[in-house]
Amino acid sequence: MTSTHSDASQLKENIDSKKANIGIIGLGYVGLPLAHAFVNNSFSVLGFDIDETKIEKLKNSKSYIKYIPESQIAAMNNSGKFRVTTDYERLKEVEVIIICVPTPLTKHREPDMSYVVSTAEAIKPHLKKGHLVILESTTYPGTTEEVLKTILEKSGLVCGQDFFLGYSPEREDPGNINYKISTIPKVVGGDDAHTLEMCIALYGKIAAGVVPVSSVRTAEAVKLTENIFRSVNIALVNELKIVFEEMGIDVWEVIEAAKSKPFGYMPFYPGPGLGGHCIPIDPFYLTWKAHEYGVSTRFIELAGQINTSMPLRIVQRLAEALDERFSRGLRGAKLLILGIAYKKNVDDMRESPALEIMEILKGRSAEISYYDPFIPEIEKTREHMELAGMKSIECTAKELEKMDAVIICSDHDNVDYNFIVENSRLVIDTRNATKAVKHHRDRIFKA
Repeated sequence: MTSTHSDASQLKENIDSKKANIGIIGLGYVGLPLAHAFVNNSFSVLGFDIDETKIEKLKNSKSYIKYIPESQIAAMNNSGKFRVTTDYERLKEVEVIIICVPTPLTKHREPDMSYVVSTAEAIKPHLKKGHLVILESTTYPGTTEEVLKTILEKSGLVCGQDFFLGYSPEREDPGNINYKISTIPKVVGGDDAHTLEMCIALYGKIAAGVVPVSSVRTAEAVKLTENIFRSVNIALVNELKIVFEEMGIDVWEVIEAAKSKPFGYMPFYPGPGLGGHCIPIDPFYLTWKAHEYGVSTRFIELAGQINTSMPLRIVQRLAEALDERFSRGLRGAKLLILGIAYKKNVDDMRESPALEIMEILKGRSAEISYYDPFIPEIEKTREHMELAGMKSIECTAKELEKMDAVIICSDHDNVDYNFIVENSRLVIDTRNATKAVKHHRDRIFKA
């Protein structure tokens, strides 16, 4: 039996018996739920993160993600199977390393691989024979082989002989209580047959089935396909909304009726723009990589242009409504942004179109404030430095009455929209959040 086969067989045996120690790098919206899934299935997990504040909170059973209750973290700690650290030297304690770090865009809308690269560099000196390394971060086809593998092999170890390398795209839907890791099939790709076999065994312990594919590049392409499918369809309904608005047709009513067709149609919904870590970013990842092959992605790029134009479109509709109702412009207008998370019921504002809208309005000299029950304060980000430190106001009748308009950007379920409309002069609804409101509908302006 070769050394490679022996190492693979031993690791698979440890996975099957749940004796394999799992290391997860990046304890955010992807890594922390993944850690919980493994701990909940009797694996020992060592979590790594460069953010010392997160590590201290986890050690003290405190949550920094709204929809992950502290009782869940406490249960993980009390199980004796969950430990966290900032020290990469402790990678020697684990057999499986799963990377869940951000893959954003640069200011030029090109892939920012800095987190993947720095993580690979941090792993490299601690990589040992028999390690299984899996990337879960969303990225372009070729990243695992061209970036991760290249760096790790500089350790002197050879991929496929000394260590194993795979890719399994994360499928987290933050805040969605109906879909967890245990109810979603996991796609896996391996650099070789041994790796694929181990990935199937590993994720088979925590997911609702495993879907093996022929290569890591194929697995990487699966994730982009899933998200670009959504991006393109959302762009379509955003464009339909613009067309139907000019015709005096309510796009929301159209979609509601269209979805009664039991075949050949799937509803997607318009909004103020795309948000979250994946959907707004993934089309640009594929487009960037496609250009290396001399292939154009005109359809995907057009969808991206439509979606990124929506915040400005919302501001234009707001300006029209203010002029129509009050014969005034945006300068000096008192405006409340209701919901700044990228989608409802989460505290995640990554790539949120609400932030883009706020910055446009500030640039037009409007007086802006925001209310979001999930986000008490806007943290410092690379993209929206000017908004850092803003705090959510109290959503009282007195505050609402001060506003020239309220712009609904996130349709959180714990907001009373009857109350909002009743106490506001003008409500710009980008999410159809006020559909059930019966009174004062003349105050509602859909955008």
